[in-house]
Amino acid sequence: MHFVKAKSILSAGNGMNLYRGCLHGCIYCDARSLCYQMNHVFEDIAVKENALELLEQALKRKRKRCMIGTGAMTDPYLPIEEKLCLTRGALELIDQYGFGVTVQTKSAKILRDLELLDRINRRSKAVVQMTLTTHDDSLCRLIEPNVSVTSERVAALKVFRDAGIPTVVWLSPILPFLNDTRENIEGILQSCIDAKVKGILCFNMGVTLRDGNREYFYAQLDRHFPGLKERYIHTYGNRYELLSPRNEELMELFHGICEENGILHDGNAVFAYLHDFTEQADNSQISLFD
Repeated sequence: MHFVKAKSILSAGNGMNLYRGCLHGCIYCDARSLCYQMNHVFEDIAVKENALELLEQALKRKRKRCMIGTGAMTDPYLPIEEKLCLTRGALELIDQYGFGVTVQTKSAKILRDLELLDRINRRSKAVVQMTLTTHDDSLCRLIEPNVSVTSERVAALKVFRDAGIPTVVWLSPILPFLNDTRENIEGILQSCIDAKVKGILCFNMGVTLRDGNREYFYAQLDRHFPGLKERYIHTYGNRYELLSPRNEELMELFHGICEENGILHDGNAVFAYLHDFTEQADNSQISLFD
């Protein structure tokens, strides 16, 4: 961990990353890609020490309230968050200035801020986004080794359900020859149904690999799944987008189950919901499933 001074904190789309780098160890992590020009070891987390000061200045300058997002590139609930509390500080500022928030994570540690997220949701709008890739916890521990296993994330989603805080799930990535099975997709979707999620984002059943994360991914395949790297190379070569051979079948399954259960599953509709601040907090989420 090291500290850096940031020049700004909010992107043009009102997203922010309070940290840079990650400790979750997910074997497929796109944030490792060379195109992001990270000039330090990925696991040596860069902490934006002036992030809260910059965020408060940015919120004060805004003429119109909106949704503020965090977690797109770096999970806001890394282990160091327990000590540094930058994410909590950011949520407190968002609450103080009356903005909405959407938080993307793979960690059940977000439950620490349940009361604060509930307060934001009652005053404006809060949405929790949770990534789910692998229904089986044993496989999850290999693919996403240093983060809350899927059952813990699903349990967190149910806590937010009971609190009336809307949730969105990222069903991505689905790794060819590993978790691209009907059983895995049905298991994840049943968990989403049980948790009464508002929407699910899934654009294809597959994974993307760029220079930087490809090398890490293949090294982890060699470590945990001997011989699978060669199958990937034979099937996909050096492609960026690696679609599962079962993509069409599994996408049909995904859309069908979501449609039957009243879950938003069109990507544009889900993103529109995440960005829409004019809609008041949806505390009657359960009514979608009556």
